[in-house]
Amino acid sequence: MTTATASVATADEGNRIRWADFAPFIALAVIVLLGALINSNFTSSANLINVITRSAFIAIIAVGATFVISSGGLDLSVGSMMAFVTGIMIMVMNGLAPAYGGWAIVMGAGVAICVGALCGLFNGLIITVGRIEPFIVTLGTMGIFRAFITFMTDGGSLPIDRSLREAYRPVYFGNFLGIPYPVLITLVVVLLGAFILYRTKYGRRLVSSGSNSEVARFSGVNVGRVRTIAYVIQGLCVAVAAICYVPRLGAATPTTGQLWELQVITAVVIGGTLLRGGKGRIWGSVAGALILEVIANVMVLSDMVSEYLVAAVQGAIIIIAMLAHRFTSNR
Repeated sequence: MTTATASVATADEGNRIRWADFAPFIALAVIVLLGALINSNFTSSANLINVITRSAFIAIIAVGATFVISSGGLDLSVGSMMAFVTGIMIMVMNGLAPAYGGWAIVMGAGVAICVGALCGLFNGLIITVGRIEPFIVTLGTMGIFRAFITFMTDGGSLPIDRSLREAYRPVYFGNFLGIPYPVLITLVVVLLGAFILYRTKYGRRLVSSGSNSEVARFSGVNVGRVRTIAYVIQGLCVAVAAICYVPRLGAATPTTGQLWELQVITAVVIGGTLLRGGKGRIWGSVAGALILEVIANVMVLSDMVSEYLVAAVQGAIIIIAMLAHRFTSNR
């Protein structure tokens, strides 16, 4: 078998649908059923819409993380990047509001997209050109982005200009035919991400790079470029999540996006994407984000476990998911 054939075979194997790929959706259904049994208020339309809407931010970022992890990388900076992009966006909107009115929101969103892409490019180039482990690089940029937002807010809060609040509010609180806008935006991001990962040459090269980078190189794949683009996609997804998130609280703070990296990685892993790379499950990542939000919501409604232990539960989930991956791969 030639190296090119081996690379394609590996990529096809990484994207082949198996019964195990339905596990996240089965787990989500079981958790929803348990939530309904524990508290009847869980199944109310208002609560379910709230849960789905709140999960949109993690789901959007998880789409980008699926690309990064599938390529054999990792990004621990997404939470801090989210805070940094949010802060830049609000500063731009506030500065342009007196002259451009509501158009300042559109301009701020455009700047957010550019800043997110540049942050992702920054991570990707240091990792690929500098040949430094993704864990170390993104751990460093996590501290850098968090320090920047703390400096920008002077340790406090950076609110949206009052003249923009009502115009921007519908982006999070509005809906189309009863479907909240953040959910619609998430659906667009997921569909686009799934198309790129499963239906394009880049997606196949991404998976083959994560499966075996040496084989991919021998078959003509520019692994460095593929992985750098994955980090740019991650940055773009963070920016989209920031655009949806800003009208929810109306401000950026040093704690914005705190521990989101844990939630994003957990969502991706329990969604079926291999942490070592070579296999990506976009829809599974979305299911993973929903699972985390549903569990948090059930914990709040049930009073069986303190809501302050949500992060502990999420940490336990990612450990259990990794053990499940290990035992499954050893079969």
